[in-house]
Amino acid sequence: MKRGKISNNVIRRLPRYLQQMEDLAKNGVDHISSKALGRQMGLTPSQIRQDFSCYGEFGQQGWGYSVPYLREQISAILGMKRGYRLILVGIGNLGHALLKNFGFERYGFTLAGAFDVNPELVGTELSGLRVAHIDTLEEFLKMEAVDIAVLTVPGDAADATAKQLARCGVRAIWNFTNTELAVSRKGTLVENIHFSDSLLSLSYFLTESLDAT
Repeated sequence: MKRGKISNNVIRRLPRYLQQMEDLAKNGVDHISSKALGRQMGLTPSQIRQDFSCYGEFGQQGWGYSVPYLREQISAILGMKRGYRLILVGIGNLGHALLKNFGFERYGFTLAGAFDVNPELVGTELSGLRVAHIDTLEEFLKMEAVDIAVLTVPGDAADATAKQLARCGVRAIWNFTNTELAVSRKGTLVENIHFSDSLLSLSYFLTESLDAT
């Protein structure tokens, strides 16, 4: 699918659309209008039509959108059909929780490996993966094709580990280290996740709401 320049706001809404399609499918809804979809998601119908028009014409005027078809198309746009292979680097509390509870397979990702330095974790099996020592990471990446690394190491190890992953050809890093990473190697994407940003944003809106009363 050939695409022009698409705004970050549109891209960030795609997972929301996908979740909405999944919820509708679970409730037996076969098709939906942009008006009804907008009402459910807090968006205007014109915004929804504009978002989808970035990728093609998915609906029919006067009838709306096929929920199964739209779900399939959004899944493809988000790369869920590509079979991306993923590793976790850092199996502390957060890494363990992600490995155990996130459900990567549900979104089309294949878990290929898990790495840590803790001798109490190395060699143990978690969610069907045997945790390997991080010293074996480079050798593993020479043997195995990996698209994405989930990074949950301590902040002081984040930069060096990210550079190592980029050097070994990992194409994308999902960074939970609470350290802003900017990997210089061309072709390596980084998504920096800061839980504090979300909490403080919520705190800001709560404060605004309370001060207005």
